[in-house]
Amino acid sequence: MIERALSAYLGQLLAWFPVVSVTGPRQSGKSTLVKASFPDFAYENLEDPQTFARASEDPVGFVRNRPDHLIVDEAQRVPELFSAIQVESDRRGTPGQYVLSGPQNFLLLRQISQSLAGRVGMARLLPLSFAELKTAHGDATLNDFLFTGGYPRMYDVGIPPLAYFPNYVETYVARDVVGYLDVRKAAAFRTFLELCAQSAGQLVNLTRLAGDAGVSRDTARSWLSILQSSYVVFLLEPYHANLRKRLTKTPKLYFHDTGLLCHLLRIQSAQQLLTGSQLGTVFENLMVEETLKRHMNAGREPRLYFYRDDEKREVDLVDMTVAGAEELVEIKASETFRPSFCRHLGLVGDLLGIPAERRFVVERAEGDFGSGGVQVRNASGWLTRP
Repeated sequence: MIERALSAYLGQLLAWFPVVSVTGPRQSGKSTLVKASFPDFAYENLEDPQTFARASEDPVGFVRNRPDHLIVDEAQRVPELFSAIQVESDRRGTPGQYVLSGPQNFLLLRQISQSLAGRVGMARLLPLSFAELKTAHGDATLNDFLFTGGYPRMYDVGIPPLAYFPNYVETYVARDVVGYLDVRKAAAFRTFLELCAQSAGQLVNLTRLAGDAGVSRDTARSWLSILQSSYVVFLLEPYHANLRKRLTKTPKLYFHDTGLLCHLLRIQSAQQLLTGSQLGTVFENLMVEETLKRHMNAGREPRLYFYRDDEKREVDLVDMTVAGAEELVEIKASETFRPSFCRHLGLVGDLLGIPAERRFVVERAEGDFGSGGVQVRNASGWLTRP
Protein backbone atom coordinates (compact mmCIF):
# COMPACT_ATOMS: atom_id res chain seq x y z
CA MET A 1 0.00 0.00 0.00
CA ILE A 2 1.21 3.50 -0.86
CA GLU A 3 1.09 5.61 2.30
CA ARG A 4 -1.46 8.41 1.98
CA ALA A 5 -0.76 11.86 3.33
CA LEU A 6 -4.38 12.27 4.44
CA SER A 7 -4.03 9.52 7.06
CA ALA A 8 -2.66 11.83 9.77
CA TYR A 9 -5.52 14.28 9.34
CA LEU A 10 -8.08 11.46 9.55
CA GLY A 11 -6.63 10.51 12.93
CA GLN A 12 -7.08 14.09 14.14
CA LEU A 13 -10.69 14.19 12.95
CA LEU A 14 -11.49 10.95 14.73
CA ALA A 15 -10.18 12.40 17.98
CA TRP A 16 -12.50 15.40 17.60
CA PHE A 17 -15.74 14.07 16.08
CA PRO A 18 -17.98 11.04 16.69
CA VAL A 19 -18.26 10.49 12.93
CA VAL A 20 -15.69 10.96 10.17
CA SER A 21 -16.67 11.09 6.51
CA VAL A 22 -14.23 10.32 3.69
CA THR A 23 -15.40 11.20 0.20
CA GLY A 24 -13.60 11.40 -3.10
CA PRO A 25 -13.68 10.15 -6.67
CA ARG A 26 -14.35 6.51 -7.37
CA GLN A 27 -11.21 4.34 -7.03
CA SER A 28 -9.14 7.02 -5.29
CA GLY A 29 -8.24 4.54 -2.52
CA LYS A 30 -10.80 5.43 0.16
CA SER A 31 -11.55 1.86 1.29
CA THR A 32 -7.87 0.95 1.49
CA LEU A 33 -7.09 4.13 3.41
CA VAL A 34 -9.80 3.85 6.07
CA LYS A 35 -9.10 0.16 6.71
CA ALA A 36 -5.37 0.80 7.02
CA SER A 37 -5.84 3.93 9.17
CA PHE A 38 -8.29 2.27 11.59
CA PRO A 39 -7.37 -1.44 11.76
CA ASP A 40 -9.26 -1.94 15.04
CA PHE A 41 -12.59 -0.86 13.52
CA ALA A 42 -15.14 -3.36 12.26
CA TYR A 43 -15.73 -3.01 8.52
CA GLU A 44 -18.97 -3.25 6.55
CA ASN A 45 -19.23 -2.66 2.81
CA LEU A 46 -22.71 -1.90 1.48
CA GLU A 47 -21.60 -3.01 -1.98
CA ASP A 48 -21.98 -6.57 -0.66
CA PRO A 49 -25.55 -7.64 -1.52
CA GLN A 50 -26.19 -9.40 1.79
CA THR A 51 -24.82 -6.53 3.85
CA PHE A 52 -26.86 -4.07 1.80
CA ALA A 53 -30.01 -6.13 2.35
CA ARG A 54 -29.50 -6.28 6.13
CA ALA A 55 -28.81 -2.55 6.36
CA SER A 56 -31.79 -1.68 4.18
CA GLU A 57 -34.26 -3.91 6.00
CA ASP A 58 -33.28 -2.88 9.53
CA PRO A 59 -30.98 0.18 9.62
CA VAL A 60 -31.45 0.73 13.36
CA GLY A 61 -30.60 -2.88 14.21
CA PHE A 62 -27.71 -2.84 11.73
CA VAL A 63 -26.08 0.03 13.64
CA ARG A 64 -26.95 -1.03 17.20
CA ASN A 65 -25.79 -4.62 16.81
CA ARG A 66 -22.34 -3.74 15.57
CA PRO A 67 -19.20 -2.76 17.49
CA ASP A 68 -18.76 0.75 18.88
CA HIS A 69 -16.06 1.44 16.27
CA LEU A 70 -17.36 0.83 12.77
CA ILE A 71 -16.41 1.67 9.17
CA VAL A 72 -19.34 1.78 6.72
CA ASP A 73 -18.17 1.79 3.11
CA GLU A 74 -20.49 2.97 0.30
CA ALA A 75 -22.57 4.51 3.09
CA GLN A 76 -24.69 6.62 0.73
CA ARG A 77 -26.43 3.48 -0.58
CA VAL A 78 -28.65 3.24 2.52
CA PRO A 79 -29.71 6.78 3.51
CA GLU A 80 -31.67 5.54 6.55
CA LEU A 81 -28.41 4.54 8.21
CA PHE A 82 -27.47 8.15 8.82
CA SER A 83 -30.33 8.82 11.22
CA ALA A 84 -29.58 5.59 13.08
CA ILE A 85 -25.90 6.56 13.36
CA GLN A 86 -26.88 10.01 14.62
CA VAL A 87 -29.04 8.55 17.40
CA GLU A 88 -26.46 5.98 18.43
CA SER A 89 -23.50 8.38 18.36
CA ASP A 90 -25.46 10.95 20.41
CA ARG A 91 -26.35 8.28 22.95
CA ARG A 92 -22.70 7.39 23.48
CA GLY A 93 -21.46 10.98 23.29
CA THR A 94 -17.83 10.09 22.55
CA PRO A 95 -15.56 10.91 19.58
CA GLY A 96 -14.18 8.32 17.21
CA GLN A 97 -17.18 6.04 16.71
CA TYR A 98 -17.92 5.80 12.99
CA VAL A 99 -16.09 6.25 9.69
CA LEU A 100 -18.27 6.65 6.61
CA SER A 101 -16.87 6.53 3.10
CA GLY A 102 -18.39 6.91 -0.33
CA PRO A 103 -17.45 7.95 -3.85
CA GLN A 104 -19.98 10.70 -4.49
CA ASN A 105 -20.25 13.72 -2.28
CA PHE A 106 -23.50 14.73 -3.95
CA LEU A 107 -25.12 11.72 -2.26
CA LEU A 108 -23.12 11.37 0.92
CA LEU A 109 -23.12 15.05 1.79
CA ARG A 110 -26.87 15.30 1.34
CA GLN A 111 -27.36 12.68 4.04
CA ILE A 112 -24.75 14.26 6.31
CA SER A 113 -26.37 17.68 6.07
CA GLN A 114 -29.75 16.21 6.97
CA SER A 115 -28.78 13.85 9.79
CA LEU A 116 -25.23 14.45 11.00
CA ALA A 117 -24.70 18.20 10.83
CA GLY A 118 -22.23 19.27 13.52
CA ARG A 119 -21.31 15.69 14.39
CA VAL A 120 -19.05 14.81 11.48
CA GLY A 121 -15.49 15.66 10.51
CA MET A 122 -15.10 15.67 6.75
CA ALA A 123 -12.12 14.74 4.60
CA ARG A 124 -11.69 14.33 0.86
CA LEU A 125 -9.32 11.81 -0.69
CA LEU A 126 -8.22 12.62 -4.22
CA PRO A 127 -6.04 10.36 -6.39
CA LEU A 128 -2.39 9.95 -5.45
CA SER A 129 -0.29 13.08 -5.42
CA PHE A 130 3.10 13.04 -7.10
CA ALA A 131 4.70 13.44 -3.68
CA GLU A 132 2.91 10.32 -2.38
CA LEU A 133 3.93 8.31 -5.43
CA LYS A 134 7.52 9.54 -5.30
CA THR A 135 7.81 8.54 -1.64
CA ALA A 136 6.68 5.01 -2.48
CA HIS A 137 8.42 4.71 -5.84
CA GLY A 138 11.60 6.76 -5.90
CA ASP A 139 12.07 6.20 -9.63
CA ALA A 140 8.71 7.79 -10.52
CA THR A 141 9.07 10.65 -13.00
CA LEU A 142 6.94 13.71 -13.46
CA ASN A 143 6.60 13.13 -17.20
CA ASP A 144 5.11 9.67 -16.66
CA PHE A 145 2.86 10.95 -13.88
CA LEU A 146 1.50 13.67 -16.17
CA PHE A 147 0.22 11.00 -18.55
CA THR A 148 -0.72 8.25 -16.09
CA GLY A 149 -2.25 10.30 -13.28
CA GLY A 150 -2.73 9.13 -9.72
CA TYR A 151 -5.42 6.47 -9.50
CA PRO A 152 -3.83 3.91 -7.14
CA ARG A 153 -5.01 0.72 -8.85
CA MET A 154 -2.83 1.36 -11.87
CA TYR A 155 0.21 1.30 -9.60
CA ASP A 156 -1.02 -1.57 -7.42
CA VAL A 157 -1.45 -4.08 -10.23
CA GLY A 158 0.25 -2.39 -13.19
CA ILE A 159 -2.82 -1.62 -15.32
CA PRO A 160 -1.81 0.48 -18.35
CA PRO A 161 -3.70 3.79 -18.62
CA LEU A 162 -5.04 2.81 -22.04
CA ALA A 163 -6.79 -0.17 -20.43
CA TYR A 164 -7.75 1.53 -17.17
CA PHE A 165 -9.47 4.73 -18.20
CA PRO A 166 -12.07 3.45 -20.71
CA ASN A 167 -13.36 1.14 -17.98
CA TYR A 168 -13.17 3.93 -15.40
CA VAL A 169 -15.29 6.27 -17.50
CA GLU A 170 -17.82 3.55 -18.26
CA THR A 171 -18.10 2.66 -14.57
CA TYR A 172 -18.40 6.30 -13.56
CA VAL A 173 -21.18 7.06 -16.04
CA ALA A 174 -23.03 3.79 -15.48
CA ARG A 175 -22.92 3.80 -11.67
CA ASP A 176 -22.52 7.35 -10.43
CA VAL A 177 -24.26 9.51 -13.01
CA VAL A 178 -26.95 7.53 -14.81
CA GLY A 179 -29.41 7.97 -11.92
CA TYR A 180 -29.29 11.73 -12.49
CA LEU A 181 -29.70 11.59 -16.27
CA ASP A 182 -32.35 10.69 -18.76
CA VAL A 183 -30.86 7.42 -20.09
CA ARG A 184 -31.22 8.78 -23.62
CA LYS A 185 -28.73 11.51 -22.72
CA ALA A 186 -25.95 9.21 -21.52
CA ALA A 187 -24.13 9.48 -24.85
CA ALA A 188 -24.47 13.27 -24.82
CA PHE A 189 -23.05 13.32 -21.29
CA ARG A 190 -19.96 11.42 -22.45
CA THR A 191 -19.57 13.99 -25.24
CA PHE A 192 -19.94 16.75 -22.67
CA LEU A 193 -17.20 15.14 -20.55
CA GLU A 194 -14.82 15.16 -23.53
CA LEU A 195 -15.73 18.77 -24.30
CA CYS A 196 -14.84 19.69 -20.72
CA ALA A 197 -11.42 18.09 -21.25
CA GLN A 198 -10.93 20.21 -24.35
CA SER A 199 -11.76 23.26 -22.20
CA ALA A 200 -9.31 22.41 -19.39
CA GLY A 201 -7.37 25.44 -18.22
CA GLN A 202 -9.78 27.81 -19.97
CA LEU A 203 -12.55 30.10 -18.76
CA VAL A 204 -15.82 28.20 -18.43
CA ASN A 205 -18.14 28.90 -21.36
CA LEU A 206 -21.41 27.13 -20.63
CA THR A 207 -23.08 28.43 -23.77
CA ARG A 208 -20.38 26.94 -25.98
CA LEU A 209 -20.27 23.66 -24.04
CA ALA A 210 -24.05 23.32 -24.27
CA GLY A 211 -24.11 24.09 -27.99
CA ASP A 212 -21.32 21.66 -28.81
CA ALA A 213 -22.96 18.92 -26.73
CA GLY A 214 -26.40 19.58 -28.21
CA VAL A 215 -28.10 20.30 -24.88
CA SER A 216 -29.58 23.34 -23.19
CA ARG A 217 -27.49 25.74 -21.14
CA ASP A 218 -29.36 24.69 -17.99
CA THR A 219 -28.55 21.04 -18.72
CA ALA A 220 -24.89 21.90 -19.25
CA ARG A 221 -24.85 23.75 -15.92
CA SER A 222 -26.43 20.73 -14.19
CA TRP A 223 -23.96 18.32 -15.78
CA LEU A 224 -21.00 20.48 -14.81
CA SER A 225 -22.30 20.44 -11.24
CA ILE A 226 -22.43 16.63 -11.33
CA LEU A 227 -18.83 16.48 -12.56
CA GLN A 228 -17.77 18.79 -9.74
CA SER A 229 -19.71 16.90 -7.08
CA SER A 230 -18.25 13.56 -8.13
CA TYR A 231 -14.68 14.92 -8.07
CA VAL A 232 -14.02 14.73 -11.80
CA VAL A 233 -13.54 18.46 -12.36
CA PHE A 234 -13.19 21.57 -10.21
CA LEU A 235 -13.43 25.29 -10.88
CA LEU A 236 -10.64 27.71 -10.09
CA GLU A 237 -12.21 31.04 -9.24
CA PRO A 238 -10.72 34.36 -10.30
CA TYR A 239 -9.14 36.45 -7.56
CA HIS A 240 -11.35 39.24 -6.31
CA ALA A 241 -10.36 41.98 -3.91
CA ASN A 242 -10.86 45.68 -3.41
CA LEU A 243 -8.44 46.58 -6.19
CA ARG A 244 -8.84 49.42 -8.63
CA LYS A 245 -8.87 46.95 -11.47
CA ARG A 246 -11.57 45.36 -13.56
CA LEU A 247 -11.08 41.67 -12.90
CA THR A 248 -12.37 38.62 -14.72
CA LYS A 249 -15.35 37.04 -12.95
CA THR A 250 -15.52 33.73 -14.83
CA PRO A 251 -13.82 30.64 -13.31
CA LYS A 252 -11.46 28.26 -15.08
CA LEU A 253 -12.08 24.55 -15.48
CA TYR A 254 -9.60 21.88 -14.32
CA PHE A 255 -9.62 18.11 -13.81
CA HIS A 256 -8.76 16.34 -10.57
CA ASP A 257 -6.52 13.87 -12.43
CA THR A 258 -4.34 14.42 -15.49
CA GLY A 259 -4.44 10.74 -16.44
CA LEU A 260 -8.19 10.99 -16.95
CA LEU A 261 -7.70 14.31 -18.72
CA CYS A 262 -5.18 12.75 -21.13
CA HIS A 263 -7.56 9.87 -21.83
CA LEU A 264 -10.41 12.27 -22.65
CA LEU A 265 -8.05 14.27 -24.88
CA ARG A 266 -7.23 10.98 -26.67
CA ILE A 267 -3.54 11.18 -25.85
CA GLN A 268 -2.12 7.68 -26.26
CA SER A 269 1.31 7.87 -24.60
CA ALA A 270 3.58 10.01 -22.47
CA GLN A 271 5.71 10.65 -25.54
CA GLN A 272 2.71 11.91 -27.51
CA LEU A 273 1.89 14.23 -24.61
CA LEU A 274 5.44 15.59 -24.33
CA THR A 275 5.72 16.37 -28.04
CA GLY A 276 2.15 17.46 -28.67
CA SER A 277 0.19 20.68 -28.44
CA GLN A 278 -1.63 19.77 -25.19
CA LEU A 279 1.44 19.61 -22.93
CA GLY A 280 1.00 23.15 -21.60
CA THR A 281 -2.65 22.52 -20.72
CA VAL A 282 -1.98 19.21 -18.98
CA PHE A 283 1.06 20.56 -17.12
CA GLU A 284 -0.84 23.60 -15.86
CA ASN A 285 -3.71 21.33 -14.78
CA LEU A 286 -1.27 19.15 -12.85
CA MET A 287 0.28 22.05 -10.97
CA VAL A 288 -3.10 23.47 -9.93
CA GLU A 289 -4.55 20.05 -9.07
CA GLU A 290 -1.49 19.06 -7.02
CA THR A 291 -1.68 22.32 -5.04
CA LEU A 292 -5.28 21.48 -4.21
CA LYS A 293 -4.27 17.98 -3.04
CA ARG A 294 -1.41 19.32 -0.94
CA HIS A 295 -3.69 21.51 1.13
CA MET A 296 -6.56 19.03 1.38
CA ASN A 297 -4.22 16.23 2.49
CA ALA A 298 -3.03 18.48 5.30
CA GLY A 299 -6.59 19.27 6.39
CA ARG A 300 -6.54 22.83 5.04
CA GLU A 301 -9.42 24.31 3.07
CA PRO A 302 -7.78 25.47 -0.18
CA ARG A 303 -8.08 29.14 -1.12
CA LEU A 304 -6.81 29.03 -4.68
CA TYR A 305 -7.44 31.53 -7.47
CA PHE A 306 -6.05 32.84 -10.73
CA TYR A 307 -5.54 36.50 -11.55
CA ARG A 308 -6.66 38.25 -14.74
CA ASP A 309 -7.54 41.90 -15.25
CA ASP A 310 -8.74 44.06 -18.13
CA GLU A 311 -5.17 45.12 -18.93
CA LYS A 312 -4.41 41.50 -19.87
CA ARG A 313 -2.24 40.88 -16.85
CA GLU A 314 -2.60 37.25 -15.79
CA VAL A 315 -1.00 34.90 -13.27
CA ASP A 316 -1.89 31.21 -13.30
CA LEU A 317 -2.20 30.54 -9.56
CA VAL A 318 -2.77 32.70 -6.51
CA ASP A 319 -2.50 30.54 -3.37
CA MET A 320 -3.97 32.40 -0.38
CA THR A 321 -4.51 29.28 1.75
CA VAL A 322 -1.90 29.86 4.47
CA ALA A 323 -1.98 33.32 6.02
CA GLY A 324 1.49 34.86 5.93
CA ALA A 325 2.70 32.32 3.36
CA GLU A 326 0.67 33.32 0.30
CA GLU A 327 2.18 32.36 -3.05
CA LEU A 328 1.95 33.69 -6.58
CA VAL A 329 2.80 31.08 -9.22
CA GLU A 330 3.28 31.25 -12.96
CA ILE A 331 3.20 27.78 -14.53
CA LYS A 332 5.21 26.91 -17.64
CA ALA A 333 5.71 23.52 -19.29
CA SER A 334 8.94 24.74 -20.90
CA GLU A 335 12.32 23.24 -20.07
CA THR A 336 13.94 26.57 -20.97
CA PHE A 337 13.55 29.58 -18.71
CA ARG A 338 12.74 32.93 -20.29
CA PRO A 339 12.55 36.27 -18.42
CA SER A 340 9.19 36.93 -20.12
CA PHE A 341 7.68 34.24 -17.87
CA CYS A 342 7.99 36.71 -14.98
CA ARG A 343 6.50 39.74 -16.68
CA HIS A 344 3.30 39.94 -14.60
CA LEU A 345 4.51 38.54 -11.30
CA GLY A 346 6.05 41.78 -10.07
CA LEU A 347 3.08 44.09 -10.58
CA VAL A 348 0.46 41.53 -9.54
CA GLY A 349 2.54 40.57 -6.51
CA ASP A 350 2.70 44.23 -5.48
CA LEU A 351 -1.07 44.63 -5.98
CA LEU A 352 -1.83 41.58 -3.84
CA GLY A 353 0.83 42.25 -1.22
CA ILE A 354 2.76 39.04 -1.90
CA PRO A 355 6.50 39.61 -1.34
CA ALA A 356 9.14 38.81 -3.95
CA GLU A 357 10.40 35.72 -2.12
CA ARG A 358 6.98 34.11 -2.60
CA ARG A 359 6.61 34.85 -6.31
CA PHE A 360 7.46 31.80 -8.38
CA VAL A 361 7.83 30.47 -11.88
CA VAL A 362 7.41 26.68 -11.81
CA GLU A 363 8.59 24.88 -14.94
CA ARG A 364 10.20 21.69 -16.21
CA ALA A 365 13.73 23.14 -16.39
CA GLU A 366 16.36 21.57 -14.15
CA GLY A 367 17.42 23.28 -10.94
CA ASP A 368 16.20 26.20 -8.84
CA PHE A 369 17.43 29.76 -9.12
CA GLY A 370 16.41 33.39 -8.83
CA SER A 371 15.81 35.79 -11.71
CA GLY A 372 14.70 39.41 -11.59
CA GLY A 373 13.33 39.16 -8.08
CA VAL A 374 11.38 35.96 -8.88
CA GLN A 375 12.08 32.42 -7.69
CA VAL A 376 12.32 29.81 -10.47
CA ARG A 377 11.58 26.25 -9.36
CA ASN A 378 11.84 22.83 -10.98
CA ALA A 379 8.38 21.24 -11.06
CA SER A 380 9.36 17.87 -9.61
CA GLY A 381 11.07 19.46 -6.61
CA TRP A 382 8.19 21.90 -6.20
CA LEU A 383 5.65 19.08 -5.92
CA THR A 384 7.70 17.05 -3.46
CA ARG A 385 8.67 19.92 -1.13
CA PRO A 386 7.82 19.47 2.58
